[in-house]
Amino acid sequence: MKVTVNGTNIFGMPLSSFPKIALPGVIGDLAEQGLARARAASEQMTETLGETYSRNARGAADYGLKVFEISYANAASALDFVIHLAGSRSASDVLTLSTEQTRKALDMASDQNKELWALGQKLATDMSEPVRKHFEKVLHPAG
Repeated sequence: MKVTVNGTNIFGMPLSSFPKIALPGVIGDLAEQGLARARAASEQMTETLGETYSRNARGAADYGLKVFEISYANAASALDFVIHLAGSRSASDVLTLSTEQTRKALDMASDQNKELWALGQKLATDMSEPVRKHFEKVLHPAG
């Protein structure tokens, strides 16, 4: 995935022409090789960052959807509690319902926190994967 705007990468550098310096012989060849490597590295890093941003957007959307799902479940539970509470006939019924609702709410909160924690860990892992692969490729190039 290449992220370009008007022929430049996300860092604002033109992709088609790095500045050329006239250097004689071996020094000139080394400089051209260095520029070619820098261009390739810049393009690879641009692709890596683009993939990272894309994964981040997907992960944030998944996390947001989970928060909405949890909010809906909590609202439904509270509404169910109010309906049962309205039908109670004695103070002992109210106390029993309140105790049950409190236990249920604590259990739900614990489970929901575990889900959000796991989703957050997945998001962090997914976001770091393209960068890890890029550095692995750079540090251990295929022979």
